[in-house]
Amino acid sequence: MEHIDFGQVAKSYAKAREDIPVSLMDSLYIRGIFFDGKKVADIGCGTGAFSRKMALRKADVTGVDPSKELLQYAVALNRLKNYKIPYLQGTSEDTGLQDSQFDMVTVMRAWHWFDREKAITEMKRILKAKGTLLVIDSGFLVGPSVVKKTFEVLSRYVNGGLKPAGTKADSKQRINGFPVEWFDEWQRNGFELRDFYKLNFSVTFTKQEWVERVESVSWLAELEAGVRKKALQDLSDSLSDEDSFVIPHDCNVCVLMLQE
Repeated sequence: MEHIDFGQVAKSYAKAREDIPVSLMDSLYIRGIFFDGKKVADIGCGTGAFSRKMALRKADVTGVDPSKELLQYAVALNRLKNYKIPYLQGTSEDTGLQDSQFDMVTVMRAWHWFDREKAITEMKRILKAKGTLLVIDSGFLVGPSVVKKTFEVLSRYVNGGLKPAGTKADSKQRINGFPVEWFDEWQRNGFELRDFYKLNFSVTFTKQEWVERVESVSWLAELEAGVRKKALQDLSDSLSDEDSFVIPHDCNVCVLMLQE
């Protein structure tokens, strides 16, 4: 499938993708998903937002992402926030990591960009027996007026309309945002579904922060720079200058265990 170059919007991505709620980490803890002392590969790590959440909970994390630009921000945030997380340039299909070394593989907001069959093979290769695969997705909901206005503006610039990202666009049925075929693929390849649940949370944005958040989504990342700048300016001009926007989000979590 076609891959989106998020490196084009790396600065906005680094600022806008820190919106991982504390409730996510708490929900994993109460379900017996502990990070302390675990060796974790965070695949599609981007600028390392989820990698840092796990490292804060004493995981031994390695982040992997294909984008050199996003990884540069991840390394810079290591220095700024005093982390020592190693980051490697690689893909979900070819991570460059060693065989059977990881207790856990995490994928945050990225599974829909993968060549899934090849990615599953790679996850199985790097996981230990009975290892855990966490596939997590999150995003803003479409109800608020500011989101509806955003979609209205962006639809003028995105050819073909604002479709679901990556392979989600090809799916006819989804459960909590996850295409139903994913579950069959995981099961056929030896991953047992242990838990699947949804969290709701809200994020407060200033107008500038909301525009930066929008810049980091795939619809904008795939546009030519000049067109993207014009779309963002159009969006900014169309929004009021009120103090903040409270945007509801959801977070969907799938916990799988490798049976082989």
